[in-house]
Amino acid sequence: MASTDAPAGRLELDDGRLLITGSWTLTHHAALKAELRRHAASDWTTADLAGIEGLDTAGARLLVELLGAERLEEIADWAPELPESRQALLETVARVLREPLAPEPPPSSPLTDWLVDLGERVLALWRQQRMLLAFIGLTLASLAANLLRPWRWRVTALVAHVHQTGLNAVPIVALLTFLVGAVVAFLGATVLRDFGATIFTVNLVAFAFLREFGVLLAAILLAGRTASAFTAQIGSMKANEEIDAIRALGLDPVELLVLPRLLAMMVILPILTFIGMLCGILGGALVCIFMLDISATQFLLILQRDIPLNHFLVGLGKAPLFAFLIAVIGCLEGFKVSGSAQSVGEHTTSSVVQSIFMVILLDAVAALFFMEMGW
Repeated sequence: MASTDAPAGRLELDDGRLLITGSWTLTHHAALKAELRRHAASDWTTADLAGIEGLDTAGARLLVELLGAERLEEIADWAPELPESRQALLETVARVLREPLAPEPPPSSPLTDWLVDLGERVLALWRQQRMLLAFIGLTLASLAANLLRPWRWRVTALVAHVHQTGLNAVPIVALLTFLVGAVVAFLGATVLRDFGATIFTVNLVAFAFLREFGVLLAAILLAGRTASAFTAQIGSMKANEEIDAIRALGLDPVELLVLPRLLAMMVILPILTFIGMLCGILGGALVCIFMLDISATQFLLILQRDIPLNHFLVGLGKAPLFAFLIAVIGCLEGFKVSGSAQSVGEHTTSSVVQSIFMVILLDAVAALFFMEMGW
């Protein structure tokens, strides 16, 4: 069907008749394309294919472009001198190019689509958790390597992040926990009043804020306020190629950017937790004093008599772990930014969602553990 020794195909005009000769094969594709460009505007009425010495699908594609698919589908009527094999090739290529074959989409159902989407989300979650565990290991290794080398501690950056993430968050944490403490006391009193046990509202507020609400509200606020800030700061540096510049200077981005933020969070979250506990109990105390006729002295006596110290220690002990997770997730999402402003926004949102989810999940697991241990 194709002769490699034949000269490249040519186009010639003879009194309105287009003579097509030579070899129309892939070997001469570049020359054939140039020949088509030279005769693109030629005025011809009929075509003579008898001079074709070689033909393959590449040449047939060019002939379809030259003569048109509709004309070549009827080639048996106006070019009977052409061998049947070449007629069949030209007809087939013309038919395919005129009506491109599109693969039929596989049959699907809403259940199948939902399962596929669920599987993709599970795989994405698994990859995310593996990456998070790897980054936690990298951070712990860098932290252990720097603990014994105090000359490499970045005290200035640590103090700056403590001020930015902690001191500036004190008012909002205090206000929120105060209001939640008042709401918890009011709702508890509403229920306990039916049983004549409004005095136990004091125990309810104290247990709730010492064990759960104090640390949980502070951690959620820092997850939304500080984790997003970490992601945006590191993500902007990633987008501006500043992290590449840090590596080019021979510095470790984890040591330079992650460790000061991590240590600042682990310092400030226990402090904010303590403030949240005090403000929450204060909010509940005001409700007890002004609405339940429980005096301040009686409130303090119940706290001292009925509330063991271990509830305070349980709540405060969860704070460093929550701080570690929030800081690591925020920094990791910043390193995952691809370089655009849209990517910075997406990963900032992702860091907030992941941090809050992990804090609540870990708090639920810790509550079950402490309940089983009797703590």
